[in-house]
Amino acid sequence: MSIVKRCLAEFIGTFWLVFGGCGSAVLAATFVADAAKISPEISFPLGIGLVGVSLAFGLTVLTMACAIGHISGCHLNPAVSLGLWAGKRFPTNDLFPYIGAQVFGAILGAAILYAIATGKPGFDIGGFASNGYGDHSPGKYSLLACFLTEFVLTFIFLLVILGSTDRRAPQGVAPIAIGLALTLIHLISIPVTNTSVNPARSTGPALFVGDWAIGELWLFWVAPILGALAAGFLYSKVFAEPLLERKD
Repeated sequence: MSIVKRCLAEFIGTFWLVFGGCGSAVLAATFVADAAKISPEISFPLGIGLVGVSLAFGLTVLTMACAIGHISGCHLNPAVSLGLWAGKRFPTNDLFPYIGAQVFGAILGAAILYAIATGKPGFDIGGFASNGYGDHSPGKYSLLACFLTEFVLTFIFLLVILGSTDRRAPQGVAPIAIGLALTLIHLISIPVTNTSVNPARSTGPALFVGDWAIGELWLFWVAPILGALAAGFLYSKVFAEPLLERKD
């Protein structure tokens, strides 16, 4: 498959991750239906909450893994591409094209989400699903706590990806394992950082929030990438299939 086709798949896949995952947070997390026709005092809380948003992110990855996994590998994340590179699963020459496609896909996803969200009267952009630390952490967690969270969870995420896509692993379960892993990651860390583990996902919304979101974006590039590189190097050195055992 040509690099252009693979990058197009990554662009579309990352668009879906940001539009679907961040869209669930912006549009549906705290949605309340007005029942004024019945009684002015009645409203129905229909928001999907933290659990729903976590599941939405997992479902975006699971669905795209099935749709484009056989085309591009379905990275959808610069940290994943770099982690796979560190694990000797991805060529150096493809890194920058993949990362560029992922970032631009994330920006388009955030742009369309912004266009939809602003169609509601009185819309306040607020955090717009951006990631932050300190005062901009949902739970007011410190910079160190947020860094550790993003590093550790991206490290584990890459181990799940590398392990479930290893040819010794059960075949066909990787999309489910990876999607559920991302769901669990969000369940753990939405209160801490609003969950990144993905520099592209963080970049898209941050560009529309500006200000503090841009100023704190560095953390959501550095910590996930370091965690992914650590996992990739560990897997390649410790858990990879020994050459003598391979039967190509």
